[in-house]
Amino acid sequence: MNEKVLKTLEYNKIISLLENEAGSNLGKQLCRNLVPSCDLNEIRNNQLQTADALSLIWSKGSVSFSGLHNIGESLKRLEIGSTLGIGELLSISSLLKVALRIKTFSRREDSEDKNSLDELFEAIEPLTNLNKEIEKCIISEDEIADDASYNLKNIRRQMKLTNDRIHTQLNSLVNSAGGRTYLQDAIITMRDGRYCVPVKQEYRSNVGGIIHDQSSTGSTLFVEPTAVVELNNKLRELSVKEADEIQIILANLSVSCTEYMEQLKTDLEILPYLDFVFAKANLAKKMKATMPEFNNQHQINIKKGRHPLLDPQKVVPIDINLGKDFTLLIVTGPNTGGKTVSLKTVGLLSLMGQAGLHIPAFEGSMLGVFKEIFADIGDEQSIEQSLSTFSAHMVNTVNILEKADSDSLVLFDELGAGTDPVEGAALGISILSFLKNIGARTMATTHYSELKLFALSTEGVQNASCEFDVETLRPTYRLLIGIPGKSNAFAISKKLGLPDYIIGDAKSRIDSDNEQFEDVLAELEQSRRQIDKDKETIAVYKSQIASLKKDYEHRTKVLEEKRDKIINKAKEEALDILKEAKETADETIKNINKYGNSGNTRELEKSRSNVGAKIKKNQKISSMKTAMPSKTYKPSDFKLGTGVKVLTMNLNGTVASLPNAHGDLTVKMGILNSKVNIKDLEIIDEPDIKAPGFSRGSSGKIKMNKSMNVKMEINLIGKTVDEALFALEKYLDDAYIARLPQVYIIHGKGTGALRNAIQNYLKSCSYVKSYRNGEHGEGGAGATVVEFK
Repeated sequence: MNEKVLKTLEYNKIISLLENEAGSNLGKQLCRNLVPSCDLNEIRNNQLQTADALSLIWSKGSVSFSGLHNIGESLKRLEIGSTLGIGELLSISSLLKVALRIKTFSRREDSEDKNSLDELFEAIEPLTNLNKEIEKCIISEDEIADDASYNLKNIRRQMKLTNDRIHTQLNSLVNSAGGRTYLQDAIITMRDGRYCVPVKQEYRSNVGGIIHDQSSTGSTLFVEPTAVVELNNKLRELSVKEADEIQIILANLSVSCTEYMEQLKTDLEILPYLDFVFAKANLAKKMKATMPEFNNQHQINIKKGRHPLLDPQKVVPIDINLGKDFTLLIVTGPNTGGKTVSLKTVGLLSLMGQAGLHIPAFEGSMLGVFKEIFADIGDEQSIEQSLSTFSAHMVNTVNILEKADSDSLVLFDELGAGTDPVEGAALGISILSFLKNIGARTMATTHYSELKLFALSTEGVQNASCEFDVETLRPTYRLLIGIPGKSNAFAISKKLGLPDYIIGDAKSRIDSDNEQFEDVLAELEQSRRQIDKDKETIAVYKSQIASLKKDYEHRTKVLEEKRDKIINKAKEEALDILKEAKETADETIKNINKYGNSGNTRELEKSRSNVGAKIKKNQKISSMKTAMPSKTYKPSDFKLGTGVKVLTMNLNGTVASLPNAHGDLTVKMGILNSKVNIKDLEIIDEPDIKAPGFSRGSSGKIKMNKSMNVKMEINLIGKTVDEALFALEKYLDDAYIARLPQVYIIHGKGTGALRNAIQNYLKSCSYVKSYRNGEHGEGGAGATVVEFK
């Protein structure tokens, strides 16, 4: 990939962000050396490793590669038999600690799926025994442990004893009566590695020993007393032995390291690479990036792509596709509308993807593999070469045309600008036609209407525009593919106060065809906005229909269960009645046979009375179960919403449909809808619902007229905050009383002020269980979905 495009698209800034995520200098170096690849298999493997590392971070948390040192030179010294210094051995120990940390991090359960990093993890060797040996012997860069060897421990013990004897001798001299006279200060000092005392010049003859130094004035001599000369000599010998023993210890540790040379080389190769891979994963996590799909057909389909160097809280995602239905995309629109950002987003995301980095876009985004990406973006004026802006751009364009082919992605910003508009537009069309004919994927921004017409009339070329809100004089930064942009110069000028007579004069100077073309663009834009608005409304309605369908299916299921339960109970009761009737008949026949032959009429009368009592009892029970209406009703007596009592079910409800020719109508009883004949109904004054699952508060009653009239949504678009909150409060009360499971508040997107006010009110509403922004198909950020407790 050419260096110029990396600089133009600010790829180096992405690398700087990546470098900050690495934990070691070796990992940072790999980040700095990262360049886009043109090999599809390599790209997919790199992307997979980044994805697997990100998955591990999400499941196990981050892992640190701090402490990873470059021991390459030390390993070379080991190969030729050299002894390593303390610092070099500590660097090896630090590397092995990192190896152990990563090895521990990589351990997984047998049930967990394997990933692309497993082979790298398995190849790491922590060399625990070697590391323990180094840690046992070396405390720091300046200190070897006493327990590093038996000899070293013994030597240091003798050194301590000798030191103690020297201090004892010297302390006796310093603290004696003569010492206080002869000595300049009552201290023990050291010169040339030997213990001395400061003797006054005039008392030199009173203190025997060797003079090692004197003060700058000559008044003080530093004398090694004769009594400690031999002890100092012995201490010097022990110091030499200590240094020799330390060299032996370091040599032994070096030999131990040599035995694990290959494992150390493997660790040194794998650990920095893993640091680099996890740096890519950490960057993806921060950017909320995803793994793109790749293809060899040079097709691009970026879903909600965000420029990674812009403020993530402010950047507007764009949808962009190129290479499938068309190979050339011409983007038009006013300045500051986001055209250049769109160009850079496509180019930079392509570079990132081919470098194995995830891209800040939705799942399922697709990128093509390009051998070269060319970009002519920004002010290319060159004072040194005495080139104008147009000339500098043309130099770049010539270079691009010489090198571009069917495997290239070409990006032009304001193609043909900086010269006569007619000639610039003609050059632009010719350049784009050439690139289209050789099969290069091309994206260009322009202000020229001729290029818009070229896109409309040429197969394989598509228009796009960056949306601009003339009312607010602000760009929305949304990229609209398929719609050419309108310059809006007259509308913007009018908004800013330019007199109408000047604007009118300017319009009269425009070619009528151009004016008609701009009017067509304006109508297209207006139609598109209306379509978008209609789509949002349709999405809300679709969501409501789905909710109503679900609610209807639930109610139907409950009704069927209730009906089956009633039928089963009726069958059981009928069976009991038949059984009792049979038993009564059997008993009666038996009594007739018994008392009839004997002529005992008294007993027969008694038996008849018992049968009559049982019949009356059953009739009473039957009348309790199926009460008759207090009066006869006509079909015209029943209106929608009329309160009724279903006598066979002993439930109250409201009329939900008018009677048909047979007198059948639908009665709504809470969550139940049942078809009932008017003969089974009695009109009541207040339809208090007693259906199961519908009790509210202490009264346990719900007014069904609320349920009949409350809709699933309320539209507050166009209202002020105060008006909207007043209407919302009443609507939520009605919806809650009507037992709606959830409702939709349509407030639109706008500035977000109305949505924020509504959601703040919902926080304080005691019977609201939860609320959320609408999802795709529910109106998105233009609607809020509320669920009741």
